[in-house]
Amino acid sequence: MAASERRIQSNRRINGSQRSRQFTNTYIDGNVIRHVQAVPQKRTDRRSMTQERRREEAQVQAKRNRERALRMNVPYVSFLTAVSIATVFVCVNFLQLQAQGISYRNQIASLESQLTELKLANDNAYEETLSSVDMEEVKRIAVNDLGMTYADEGQIITYSNQDGDYIRQYAEIPAE
Repeated sequence: MAASERRIQSNRRINGSQRSRQFTNTYIDGNVIRHVQAVPQKRTDRRSMTQERRREEAQVQAKRNRERALRMNVPYVSFLTAVSIATVFVCVNFLQLQAQGISYRNQIASLESQLTELKLANDNAYEETLSSVDMEEVKRIAVNDLGMTYADEGQIITYSNQDGDYIRQYAEIPAE
């Protein structure tokens, strides 16, 4: 068994160095020893080379970016401060305007509800007033107590107004 172990070890020695990690243990059966072949090293093809280059370039670019970030000078910091203050100012004004709009909407809603209530109260008062007045009593008082009479056919004059909705009479209407 010692001779076969020496042969395996001698097969493992390549160029005077021991590369035992490249071989797998083989089982020897019979009197013929199999020759173990070395596992070929991985070849670096063009794709892996370009990927490595890309990684290296990305690392170099990241290093440059880090260096730029460390080089913040006074004008750049003052510019960033001014922009930050302006942004905060705009945001605060936006929030104030939004809150003001909400309060205006709430005021409008409350005023609309008040208007509706007042219209209902006015309509109720009008209906109550109409129901409390007896038109027959008004006619009786006008004819009997005040001496009013109905208009005759000749007394009714039709007048067309082209200027407005109603007429205010300041003088006598001309006869046609």
